[in-house]
Amino acid sequence: MREDMILGVDLGWISQLESIGYQWVDINKKNIDPIQAAKEMGANTVRLRVFVNPPTYGFWIKPDREIKGHRIEGGLVMLGFCDQDSVVSMAARVKQHGMKLMVDFHYSDHFADPVFQDIPKEWTELDNTQIREKVAEHTHTVLCALKKEGIVPEYVQVGNEINNGLLFPLGSIREHPQEMVEILNCGYDAVKSVFPDTQVVTHVSAGHILEYVTEFFDVYFRYQGKTDMIGLSYYPAWFREKHKPQEFLKVLNEIHRLYGKDIVLSEIGGVDSEEEETYRLLFDTLELTDSVENHALKGMIYWEPEVNRAAVPDGYPLGAANLVEKKKLHYTKALSAYKNYRQQGG
Repeated sequence: MREDMILGVDLGWISQLESIGYQWVDINKKNIDPIQAAKEMGANTVRLRVFVNPPTYGFWIKPDREIKGHRIEGGLVMLGFCDQDSVVSMAARVKQHGMKLMVDFHYSDHFADPVFQDIPKEWTELDNTQIREKVAEHTHTVLCALKKEGIVPEYVQVGNEINNGLLFPLGSIREHPQEMVEILNCGYDAVKSVFPDTQVVTHVSAGHILEYVTEFFDVYFRYQGKTDMIGLSYYPAWFREKHKPQEFLKVLNEIHRLYGKDIVLSEIGGVDSEEEETYRLLFDTLELTDSVENHALKGMIYWEPEVNRAAVPDGYPLGAANLVEKKKLHYTKALSAYKNYRQQGG
C-alpha cells in the first residue's frame, strides 16, 4: 500500500459516548479501545473535529430549516466533546495508537455543513477584518496546543462542507465570494505558520456530483484560494442512490484535471444495517485509487463508524457498528474493507 494512502475513521463522538458508559468490544466480546479496534480493521488515520465554543454538555438543538423548498427537520444532536482541550486529549490517544491525524475546523460552535454555517456566538458582532483575525487566531491556538504536546497532524481541514461558504453571512460564497476566500486563506496561512509540512484540505459535500464541486472550486480558485488537497463527502445513501464506481471515477478524474489537486474523501458512509453494501462501497471506492490519474485519490475517511443509530439521539443511520449488548458496540464487517484492501496489496 502506498505510504500516502488514507484509510481513515472520524471518531468525534467517542469521548462523549464513553462519558455516558458506552464501550466497544472485539469479536470475542472483550473490551477494546475503539481506536485500536479500528486500527486492527485496517484504519491508519483518525479525523477529529474542533468547534470554537461548543456547549459543555455536548448537545445541540438543531433548528428546522427550509432549503430550496425542502424542509430539513431539526432535533437534538450529539456533538461529541470537540472543544480544544478535548481534541488535544483525543489526538494524544490517536498518536499513542500510531495513527495519522486529521484535524477538522468547523469555525462554528456546532456542526457546520451546507445548510448550517453558523457564526460562533462570540464572533457575531465582528466585522470582516476581525473575523479573519479570529479564524487565524483560533486555528493557530488549537494547533499550538497540539504542538505543545508533541502532536503533529498530517492533515488539517479548514472549514467543513463549505459548498455555500462559511461563517454566514460574511463568508457566503454567493454574496461575498472574495471575503469567503480571504477567510479561508487566513485559516490556511495559520496552519502553515505552525506546521509548514501539514497538508491543508478544503472540503465540500456531494463529491460525486461534478457541478456541486466545480460550483465551489471555480469560485475559490478564481479568487486565489489556497489549498493542498480537495476534500469531498461521498454519501450515496443520502441521495437515495447506489454506488456507481465508474461514474464516480469519471468525476474524480475531472476534478483532478480541472484543479490539479490531490483528493481525499473526507467523509464517506453507508447504512449501518446494510453491512455488505457498505463494505462494497468502501472496497470498490478504494480500488479506484489505482485508476484516478496520477494516483490523485489518496483515500477516504468513514464518518463516525463507531456508532449505531441506537446510540445517538438523532438516530444517525450511517455508522458502522452493531449494538451487541446494552451500551456495547462492535464494528461491522463494513470497516474490514480497509484490512482486505491492504491484504490484496492496495
